[in-house]
Amino acid sequence: MNKETISQIKARLQTITDATDPYLQTIRDDSRKGVQMAIQQFERRLARQKEAEEAFNNRFKYEKYYWEKGCQYVAGMDEVGRGPLAGPVVTCAVILNADFDLIGVTDSKQLTRHERENLYLRIVDEAVEVSIAVNDAPVIDQMNIYAATQDAMIRAVNHLHHRPDHLIVDAVPLAIDIPQTTLIKGDQKSISVAAASIVAKEYRDHLMRDYDYVYPGYGFAQNMGYGTKEHLVGLEKMGATPIHRRSFNPVPKYLNPKCQFKLEKS
Repeated sequence: MNKETISQIKARLQTITDATDPYLQTIRDDSRKGVQMAIQQFERRLARQKEAEEAFNNRFKYEKYYWEKGCQYVAGMDEVGRGPLAGPVVTCAVILNADFDLIGVTDSKQLTRHERENLYLRIVDEAVEVSIAVNDAPVIDQMNIYAATQDAMIRAVNHLHHRPDHLIVDAVPLAIDIPQTTLIKGDQKSISVAAASIVAKEYRDHLMRDYDYVYPGYGFAQNMGYGTKEHLVGLEKMGATPIHRRSFNPVPKYLNPKCQFKLEKS
């Protein structure tokens, strides 16, 4: 009879990543309910891991296709911040290589803040190259949000030291002399686009949390500039700030001289 405690068996199972590990055979006949439950939990964990690996490999299919076609550098591109009433639009280009293995990289909207922060640091560390470009509210008002997004994306590409042989872009075609594949929901279909979405979102979220200190009362640290109830109450009470987009409703109604944000003197 196995003399290990159930806690010891659970700890041992946490270190195993292969269903053919001989240790499993030594405990399968253990009739203790806790051991059998531990084995079932282990098998479910392995199934989830296998599913995640398969999904990861599937999201790598576009990059692998272009690498096999002779493209050395394939850049994934995404943007964050097209919809908010305040703050910039942030775009990112990420070049990965075939050794990239962060299985957790997926659409940034499906990740928790903690997961994004950890992945952001690892992506920046492990990617061949990462490039970020930003257009702020005045540029968005001048160009319109779609054109401002395209402009920032093109600058992100042009700032790369490694000139891409192919671009994989999330939804926004670019007027640039590089072959490109445009994907709807690209951050769910391409690993490099998903990596770009994570980096862009983390970068923009940090900016908006900084803006929350400069312009308190709008909830920027929580709503990231989107039109939440707290944000709209702040607009009505204090008026528009310099980072508000004048071309986005309902911001224009808070632009009159009696309803303009003024930084209080200390």
